[in-house]
Amino acid sequence: MSSSPTLASRLKGRSELGVALLLGVVGVLVLLDAIALVTPYSQSDPVGPKTLPYIVSAMLIVCAVLLAINVLRGGQGEAEGGEDVDLTHPADWKTVLPLVGAFVANILLIDLAGWVISGTILFWGSAWALGSRHYVRDGIISLALSVITFYGFYLGLGIPLPAGLLKGIL
Repeated sequence: MSSSPTLASRLKGRSELGVALLLGVVGVLVLLDAIALVTPYSQSDPVGPKTLPYIVSAMLIVCAVLLAINVLRGGQGEAEGGEDVDLTHPADWKTVLPLVGAFVANILLIDLAGWVISGTILFWGSAWALGSRHYVRDGIISLALSVITFYGFYLGLGIPLPAGLLKGIL
């Protein structure tokens, strides 16, 4: 019987590899999305809409590789040293799950309902999940943030976000 360590035992205490994998996957997804980006205007501009996604994807992939190398060489993240953090306390799922729900709702609704509606749900749901109970005020602020980001992307960056149900109104 061999005494070689199992994969699980070799990876024990190296959870940062999961973060490296996530960074790498996101970097590749950003790269693939940038490659598929259609540029409807002149190609003579040296800095077009593909430049920033290429830079971001390269940085994500490089960080993922460097983090994986560091972890495999024995590097480890420093444990939280904050006085107000109890590391023995379990995760607060009553906060995490509604936050995840707000993000998933945004992902599912953005094409159908449009950014303004899905963004409002995202911002309002996030505020509610984090403990705010000022429903009307949060709704107004969430709507304002969604409209501002909608026009900020469109007018400031030239990137149209989906209008969805509000097409023709916005």
